[in-house]
Amino acid sequence: MQSYYLDWANLLLRWVHVITAIAWVGSSFYFVFLDSSLTPPVDEDLKKQGVSGELWALHGGGFYHPVKFNVAPPKLPDHLHWFYWESYTTWLTGFSLFTVSYLWSANIYLIDKSLMDWAPAAAIAAALAFLVVFWLLYDGICRVFGQRNNGDAIVGALVLVLVCVASWLACHLFAGRAAFLLVGAMMATSMSANVFFWIIPGQKKVVASIKAGQPVDPIHGKRGKQRSVHNTYFTLPVLFAMLSNHYSFAYSRPNNWLVLILMMFAGAAIRQFFVMRHGFKLGRNGNPLPYALVGMLVIAGVIAWIRPDATNSIAASQGATGATAEVSFKDVQKVVAQRCYLCHGATVQMKNIRFDSPALIKEHAQDMYQQIVVTRIMPMNNATGMTDEERAMFARWFQAGAKTD
Repeated sequence: MQSYYLDWANLLLRWVHVITAIAWVGSSFYFVFLDSSLTPPVDEDLKKQGVSGELWALHGGGFYHPVKFNVAPPKLPDHLHWFYWESYTTWLTGFSLFTVSYLWSANIYLIDKSLMDWAPAAAIAAALAFLVVFWLLYDGICRVFGQRNNGDAIVGALVLVLVCVASWLACHLFAGRAAFLLVGAMMATSMSANVFFWIIPGQKKVVASIKAGQPVDPIHGKRGKQRSVHNTYFTLPVLFAMLSNHYSFAYSRPNNWLVLILMMFAGAAIRQFFVMRHGFKLGRNGNPLPYALVGMLVIAGVIAWIRPDATNSIAASQGATGATAEVSFKDVQKVVAQRCYLCHGATVQMKNIRFDSPALIKEHAQDMYQQIVVTRIMPMNNATGMTDEERAMFARWFQAGAKTD
């Protein structure tokens, strides 16, 4: 019953998380587009008010005319919209989902004993430390180098190194699936922290200065803009890391950390194309198409690199043990009891699925074959130590008709 309620919590949290993430990413993409598409105002009244850029747009049958003030408007409106709850809600639901999906069952989802055989409490502490330490190091880099000459380039290079090191470390400490997700969560935490610690507080100081009739310090706008730009380049790498946990071919390789780094690099390069394409249309920068092409070539290279071999270890095991040897259901049931009951037995039923009877094994035989033999993602992180010979035996039993009598 506990797993049933956990599945519902997982579903509802994932639902809200995706909705709020769409809202956050959508608003971020829109404002990057807006900044890239603004042109100097033509109207003299707008110039006198301090407007630095304007855009005319058509959407949903109506005309829109957003304008941007260089530092601050001469007078604040009665109603001012703040963009922050999208970020906060995305992080809160994401962390809750991470807790329910991974931290709650750390011994199954977080720990791969072939990499690091540690207690669940230690693994959980290390995972949480990734979120905090990455933010502190990233924030420190921005504080120290962000306002120097060529600060953006220096910060970009150092953050790239930091992400690579963190990805390598995560993939050597945690199960591949959890490691990919943890790197995404680590970067997403910094994105939300940028909003919480820098962007919104800076905007509040600007508003307070305007209300008090005091000069507005432009540093708040510069810092907020810098962190906002970082967030937009983090977005596609984070989305890949979050989605990849559904695809074992990405995270189950020995050099999975390199797969993660290359795919995140490709995402950032493609994002650069979208950021610059609006400026290209206005003649502000060169054609950004090479960034998109580089990103696509990297993705194509990864696809070619990690393609499955013509013969896998299961086939080899079948040859070694005798592929034609008949497998009795009793032998299969014994393996299932030893390797699968931990999560799908009478006591615990992850995903509301159990295999503790011949009828249930027969009912789920197709899915079990897919997970045990084809993708090899079950048992999760091979926590129960299923051998290649046992996978080969299950394959022969299934291919012979999955008989239970």
